[in-house]
Amino acid sequence: MNWGEAVTKGAIFDCQMCGQCVLHSTGMTCPMTCPKDMRNGPCGGVRPDGHCEVIPGMDCALVSAWERSKRMPANGRKIHNLLAPLDHRLQGTSAWINEFSGAADLPPAGWSD
Repeated sequence: MNWGEAVTKGAIFDCQMCGQCVLHSTGMTCPMTCPKDMRNGPCGGVRPDGHCEVIPGMDCALVSAWERSKRMPANGRKIHNLLAPLDHRLQGTSAWINEFSGAADLPPAGWSD
């Protein structure tokens, strides 16, 4: 399952296999392509031209996610949901399996909202 997900989502969406996919909330943009490893954003380091402060030639992943979310059903309201920090223990695992099992919805140990 991991291999199939990595190949399909990697090729189509540049998915980084965090195990807690939010493509449905971000206009099919993987926010984990941000070099700052952020799920919520933008980080505050967005250049005036919409590019990343860390990699100046790269579009800010989270600005792209915001713009693309507007084309999602219900005008992409899910992007407004604050997400728990990424649980790095799920890195490299299948987000599909984690979603089905409920593991993707659990916040990392020690975090509370």
